[in-house]
Amino acid sequence: MPAETRSDVPDLLALDRQVCFALAVASRTVIGLYRPLLEPMGLTHPQYLVMLALWERSPRSVKDLSAALALDPGTLSPLLKRLEAGGLVLRGRDRADERVLAVELTEAGRALRARAELVPPAIIARLGMELSELEELHGALTRVIAAARSEREP
Repeated sequence: MPAETRSDVPDLLALDRQVCFALAVASRTVIGLYRPLLEPMGLTHPQYLVMLALWERSPRSVKDLSAALALDPGTLSPLLKRLEAGGLVLRGRDRADERVLAVELTEAGRALRARAELVPPAIIARLGMELSELEELHGALTRVIAAARSEREP
């Protein structure tokens, strides 16, 4: 009897068994929950991630931001340009090393943090999950990311 018709052998190609599919759908769906919370702040989700990194530490070099966000500088640059046009960040040469492009928050960018503090509790409420479940999920996803990165590195 062929494997695809045997009920005791799982179909390894079944869509609902694919980790990549579950991650892709979860990512799109969860990011979609952020949209109505971020739009009033004038932020897209990728811009929000940049702001989170800058609220942790500002100024930061573009290279440091790129590493923290796991984005290549070519993807990060347009995000920074839009944030700068919106008056939330300033880009300029690092005072200590002119070769380094630094990004720092403006006063408006720092002030936006107070509004952003309302986002995580709203997302938790929208997901309807316990904080402990989300922390456990975060830990599992962090392990998945680390495993995938170590597999790609020679």
